[in-house]
Amino acid sequence: MVATFKIAVLGAQGVGKSAIVRQFLYNEFSEVCVPTTARRVYLPAVVMNGHVHDLQIMDFPPITAFPVNTLQEWADVCCRGLRSVHAYVLVYDICCFDSFEYIKTIRQQILETRVIGTSETPIIIVGNKRDLQRGRVIPRWNVSNLVKKTWKCGYIECSAKYNWHILLLFSELLKSVGCARCKHVHTTIRFQGALRRNRCTIM
Repeated sequence: MVATFKIAVLGAQGVGKSAIVRQFLYNEFSEVCVPTTARRVYLPAVVMNGHVHDLQIMDFPPITAFPVNTLQEWADVCCRGLRSVHAYVLVYDICCFDSFEYIKTIRQQILETRVIGTSETPIIIVGNKRDLQRGRVIPRWNVSNLVKKTWKCGYIECSAKYNWHILLLFSELLKSVGCARCKHVHTTIRFQGALRRNRCTIM
């Protein structure tokens, strides 16, 4: 039986959340920014290193706060399923300081309110729009150091526009989810091997 890994993609308006997802799934990018106003759910099957993984990628519109309990989660249609995912992808725009502050707040709320028993749920911080490097507002080293050493989260920079590091992001996600859900050494090696060989196919 193939397990379904649930992934939530969160971030402020205009950071490129949907662009990242659509580049990964459909290898396409649009210069026209269409704000996400409702939760979008994608159900791709991914083959990595000969293993099939069903994904449920949920692209959420900007939320004012992470739901503190299940009742609040299901009362707001935009937040449904947010507390029970297997991994969080928090996206910010490297050219927008406010978008980083937004994910900083959301990450803290996730840690304080998520479902009991999910203390090892991976959180990956993603700096999008690397193609606009000259407009960066926070030095990459500063962000990477904070995220990796203080927050203990994964950190990746990517460009949805040029499809740079998009595959790496989802490879890291599968690796992180695999390590968190299964402590066997062989599983870790399998995901690391898939990432190293970059063998990932969308079905």
